[in-house]
Parts: sequence; structure tokens; C-alpha cells
Amino acid sequence: MQLARVLGQITATIKHPSLNGKRMLVAQPLDAGGEPESDPVMVVDRLGAGIGQVVVIDSDGRGARDYIGDAKTPVRWVVMGIVDE
Repeated sequence: MQLARVLGQITATIKHPSLNGKRMLVAQPLDAGGEPESDPVMVVDRLGAGIGQVVVIDSDGRGARDYIGDAKTPVRWVVMGIVDE
């Protein structure tokens, strides 16, 4: 698990079927000091995180498949929680 800041939403007209109806966001992973750590990643969000919010993201493959509900989903990152600041 890692902290990340939501940068924006993703809109895709063509995507893997497992992503139909799912909210996709761009999130910037953060280091322990809250500074950007690596390249932004695409995350799937079911919790309703907003732009600028800090979220907890996870890249566990099995967890992502369970979160999406599809064993063949290409999703790697999912929002597991929204940080209450």
C-alpha cells in the first residue's frame, strides 16, 4: 500500500470490459514526506475520491481482481481508502 494524490479523472471510450462503469483516476504516488515519488499511475476508484485528495492505493494483483470482480482484469492499482486530513 502507498499514499498518492489524485491528479484527475480518466475518460476512455475504448477499454477492457472489466472497466466498464468503473471510475478511473490518475494518482501521483507520494513518499513518506508527501513529495512525488514516481510517475503517476492509473487507479480504479469505488470510494469517490476527489481531485487533490490523498488516497491509499494498493497494487496487489489478487486484491485488484477481487476489487474489480473479474479474474482477467488488467487493473494493477486500486484506491483502498481516502485519507482524512
